[in-house]
Amino acid sequence: MASSRPSRSPRRALPAVVTAALLIPLAACGGGDKDKGGDGSAPAGSEKKNTQLTVVAAASLTDVFEQAGKAYEKEHPGVRMGFSFAGSQELAAQVKQGAPADVLVTADTKTMDGLAAETGEPTVIAKNRLVIAVEEGNPKKVGSLKDLTDEQLKVVLAAEEVPVGRYGRQILDAQKLTVKPVSQEVSVRAVLSKVELGEADAGLVYKTDAETVPDKVDAVDIPDAQNAVASYPAAALKGSEHAEEADAFVRWLSSDEARELLRKAGFQQP
Repeated sequence: MASSRPSRSPRRALPAVVTAALLIPLAACGGGDKDKGGDGSAPAGSEKKNTQLTVVAAASLTDVFEQAGKAYEKEHPGVRMGFSFAGSQELAAQVKQGAPADVLVTADTKTMDGLAAETGEPTVIAKNRLVIAVEEGNPKKVGSLKDLTDEQLKVVLAAEEVPVGRYGRQILDAQKLTVKPVSQEVSVRAVLSKVELGEADAGLVYKTDAETVPDKVDAVDIPDAQNAVASYPAAALKGSEHAEEADAFVRWLSSDEARELLRKAGFQQP
C-alpha cells in the first residue's frame, strides 16, 4: 500500500500543471475584454473600494456633521464618512494615544495648537457663542449671567479642561461673578442633557447646542460684550492612512455648501 501512494501523486498534479499552462497565454491575450471575465463581467476584486474616512470632532458639531457627512458622501461616491464626537480634551487624548483617525475638529484653537506635531495646518471653519440654557419656559426666570450666582439655582458647567467650560469661566470671571456649579461635565452635550432632563436649572452651552432641542430647552442670550467667541479649527491628522482624502475633506469644510450647513445650524462664519 505504501508503494501505491507515489503513483497517484503525479496524476493529481498533472491537471493543475496543465491548467496553469493554459491560463498563462489566456492572461496574456489582449482583446477588447481584457478587463472583464469570460462572461463580460468585471473580474472578482476589481470593484472600486470605498475609502473609510474617520473624523473625530467636538461634541457640539454632532448634528451638523452628520448632515455634512451625508452631503460629502453624495458628492464623493468613493468615500464613506465615519464620526466620533466628544469633548475636545477627550479628542486630544485619543489622538495622542494613536487612535486611528483621519481628521480632527476641535471647539477651540488652544487644543488644536497643542497637537501641532500630530496635525497638518489647521483651518478655522466656524465660530460659536455661548448662551444660558434653561428649562423650557424658563421657570426660574433666569435673565442674565448674574442670575447664575443665586445659590438656590442648580447650575451646571462643563469642566475647565473642556473648551465650553473654559469659555464659561472666562466670561464669568470677566464679570467678577462667582458661580458654584452642582456638577462639572465632560462635554457641552452633557451640560445640555442635565438641563434637558430637569437635573439642572441652568447651564452654559453653545448657542448651536441649545437650538438642537428647542422644544425642551430655552436659550437666554448673553450680550456680545459679555460673551466669548469659540473658534472651530479643522486639520488632517499626520497619522492618517488616507492623507489625500483627509486633506480634501478639510478643504471641503470651507466650501460654500459646508458653510451653508453650518450657518443653518446656527454657527457663525469664520
